[in-house]
Amino acid sequence: MEVLEAYKPFEIQELKLSDWRQRPVKNNFFELVLIQEGNGVQCINYNEYPYSKNSIFLLPPLKCHSFNIADTTNFVFLKFTDSFFKNSNRLSVDRNVWFKEASYILSNYNQLPGDIIQDELDRNHLFGLVQIILQESRNYGNDSVSLITSLMTSVLEILIRNIKKTTLLGNTIENKDERITRILSYIAENIDQPERLKIGHLAEVFSMSPTYVSEYFRKQVQIPLREYIIKAKLKLVEIRLLNSDYTLTEIADDLGFTDVSHLSKTFKKYTGSSIREFKQQGEYLLLKRNVC
Repeated sequence: MEVLEAYKPFEIQELKLSDWRQRPVKNNFFELVLIQEGNGVQCINYNEYPYSKNSIFLLPPLKCHSFNIADTTNFVFLKFTDSFFKNSNRLSVDRNVWFKEASYILSNYNQLPGDIIQDELDRNHLFGLVQIILQESRNYGNDSVSLITSLMTSVLEILIRNIKKTTLLGNTIENKDERITRILSYIAENIDQPERLKIGHLAEVFSMSPTYVSEYFRKQVQIPLREYIIKAKLKLVEIRLLNSDYTLTEIADDLGFTDVSHLSKTFKKYTGSSIREFKQQGEYLLLKRNVC
């Protein structure tokens, strides 16, 4: 096993395994897993999906995931950590943009097994980027921080592009139409823009009557529009509480809560936990699809 880490916002592991051993899990953003050789089955929350050479997965922040290895497998794990967003002043990069993109991926990833990449050209791009990252990490260390950061920004952009192509950003809906897919994508992309999430604005954007928007959304998604938006915001609250130095005031302002008191009461209502209790426990609540 080779572990390449420190000073960067990532931990990079290359593993050659014939048997899977559960690894320690820390709540970070996510892990990107690339299969260089081998085959078997990926399992998340008792859901299984076959893997083979060139498969690419995202591992959610859950303890219940594993790989049932049929043939010896060469894995590459890229773990997105919180260190970049907490102490990385010496990197010339917009950390807010970085954080927003990584949060988008984690909050909208459906936490089911399966290949995350929908486009074969993007798959080739990712493998090429990862190879450069590995070579830079081995050979140049600290001198490669800026380059690796730029490369990982490209990785994020490719992941976001493919997540937007997956099934309704984590929502399983039968007989869906294209409009609800576009509405869900629009909400995810504008979750920090309260004015754009008002019923009147959504009605205008999607050429619907204001009285029909909520009815249509609930019929398609099986959850009221207002509740869906609140929970989507609270997922981002969880991410910021565990992975950043944002203050409660900054979180409330950025996500459209009236004030810290409004944020705290809403968080308690939907999670059953106070913000203080949540931070002490250090485990995602709404962000987890389910547990084993």
